Order: sequence, then structure tokens, then C-alpha cells
Amino acid sequence: MKLTASREQILQPLQGVIGVVERKQTMPVLANVLITAQVGEPGRLTLTGTDLEVELVAAGEAAVSQAGEITVPGRKLLEIIRALPDRTQITLTLDGDKLKVSAGRSRFVLSTLPAGDFPQVDEVSAEQAVVVAQGELRRLIEKTHFSMAQQDVRYYLNGTLLESADKTLRAVATDGHRLAIAETTLGEAVRVAKQVIVPRKGILELQRLLGEEGDVSLSIGTNHIRATIGEVRFTSKLIDGKFPEYSRVIPANPTRIVTADRNMLRQALSRTAILSNEKYRGVRLSLSAGVLAVQAHNPEQEEAEDSVEVSYQGDEVEIGFNVTYLVEAIAAIDGENVEIGLTDSNSSCLIRSPGLGDVRYVVMPMRL
Repeated sequence: MKLTASREQILQPLQGVIGVVERKQTMPVLANVLITAQVGEPGRLTLTGTDLEVELVAAGEAAVSQAGEITVPGRKLLEIIRALPDRTQITLTLDGDKLKVSAGRSRFVLSTLPAGDFPQVDEVSAEQAVVVAQGELRRLIEKTHFSMAQQDVRYYLNGTLLESADKTLRAVATDGHRLAIAETTLGEAVRVAKQVIVPRKGILELQRLLGEEGDVSLSIGTNHIRATIGEVRFTSKLIDGKFPEYSRVIPANPTRIVTADRNMLRQALSRTAILSNEKYRGVRLSLSAGVLAVQAHNPEQEEAEDSVEVSYQGDEVEIGFNVTYLVEAIAAIDGENVEIGLTDSNSSCLIRSPGLGDVRYVVMPMRL
């Protein structure tokens, strides 16, 4: 294998796949990237990284004089390419079981492992194909990803549900204490409604890859989901499990509707949270006509209290929440104001932008 390309022609695809390449692996080959060179006009350079759950493939052009494939340590190659001057011409040459990297007066020799040792993800037999704007899919992930569980024994919560039905693509995430839901409208209706759970690592990697311009093609199979974003192909295994019936926990018609300045409420909650219990993070919301008071205390007998003016004319009510869940939900809402729907002191609250339902958050109450 021998090829020549500019620093940028190698760096861009390498940065595209490096997110799934870990330094320490139980399988040494997983710390490597697979380099594939194909002769042609122009020649083709393809880089592949995987952690057995997520696979990333990125391609670019190169002057390939000898085709071949080999795996090399991904992080080391990235650091070498980054350290070279802009627009440097780089030559990669496979010599026995070593890869030689030449650029100007610089020479590097990297160890390799055979390409045959590199794990290949099964081909995705697409049961559904969806085309969505990159910016919209990124927005769905940004509005929901923080509500995913982390290492929960209920493995199906350690990811995000992607649901397509009619002309709607919906992302839903929950850790059992809160729920985030965001949706967007597709250009054309899907033939069959489908639900898949994408694991946490896949969701965060997809978020990193998505930009604001152009479309992304999603191919959804039984065991995998694939996204094609320009020259980068993302493939992730799916979580085999049944996602909770999320629609049941969304309050249908909250009887108490509170509207507040989003930033003022978020800042009041953040200030009060400083003296909340570090483990449980509980705060008490006391709602009365025109005022929402926020209180917190901790085992050291310290207390905090703050209040904000709100639009509310109903009965007085007190309810406890995990302040982190409230702050993250309110921060993710767009617009100047936030609407909080409450039923009573023992029921979940519904958080959204006033009059909008495309992004919603449900937070369970807690006893204080």
C-alpha cells in the first residue's frame, strides 16, 4: 500500500472516525483505525474506526499508487498528522508490518495489525429509510440526550428512542425520573411506523458528527441504524429491548399553568441549588398568585430561598423536585418564557415553551 495526500485530506476523515477509537481496549485492534487505499482517478482513501458498538467510516481523495489495507494506532496517527504544518504533502507506505509516514523532513514508523483482524459490522438490511435535515436531527438529540440513563440496569433506558410515524420523527429519552421528547416534521410520510433504541455512545457520536447544513439519510434495520452524512458513514448497534410507554407519563391537561421568564427562573433555581442536599438535589417550589418561591436546605442546616414573578392565578401549592432536572429542562427550552404545567403536589410537571408542543419535558416530583 502506498498513497500521497495533503495533511487536510487525511486529517478530516481521521477526525471523523476517531471518536470511537479508545486508547485502552481489551482487543488491541480496537485502538487502531483501518486504512484502505483504492487505486483510481481520483484514488480513494477510507478510514474506519469501531468500538464494536459504533462504527464510523470516512472517505476522501488521495493519490494512490498501490492499493491495500492495514490498521494502525488511531490516536498516534492523529497526533502525528495534527503536528505537521498545514497543506503538507504526506506519503503513507506499508513496508512489511510497519507503516511509514513521510512529510517533508519528518519520518515516522508506526506498528500495524493485519486488516483481517479488524471487526466488520454486519451489513444493514434497511427496513426503513428516512431523510431529515442535519440541523433538525441534531436539534432532536440536543434537546433530549441529557435525559438518557447512565449504566442503568434497565438497559433499554441507556439510549434514546427514535420513533418515525407518518410525517413525524421523534426522539425520546428517560432515566425513570424525567422524560424528554422532541419531534420534527419529515418531508414525506414513512410507510410503516417504527421504533428503535440507539445506545448512549451512538447518540453522542451522532450528535458530534451532525452539522447544520444538508440532509442526513437514516437507514433503520432490525439490529443496526446507519446514518450517511456527506463522506462519513455512521453505523450503530441498536438496543434490543422495549422502551417504556412514554405517552402515559405525559400530563394530559395540567390544571395549574405557570408562565415565567426562562432565564430568571433558571438563575433562581441555580442559586438555590447551591445549598441543596448534594446527594438528592431537592428543592421545594411554593406557588402562589404571581409568585414562585424556591427553597432548599441541606444536612448542615443551611438554607436558601429565592423567588421570581410568574403569571399564575390559581390555588397555592407546594411541590418538591430534583433541581438538576428542572434546570436542564428549562435551559433546553427555546424562547424567552417557559411554561410549567402542574396538577397537584404529587404529580409530574410538564415543561415547554408557551404554546409549543414539539419539545416537552416531564419531571417526576420528589418528597422533601
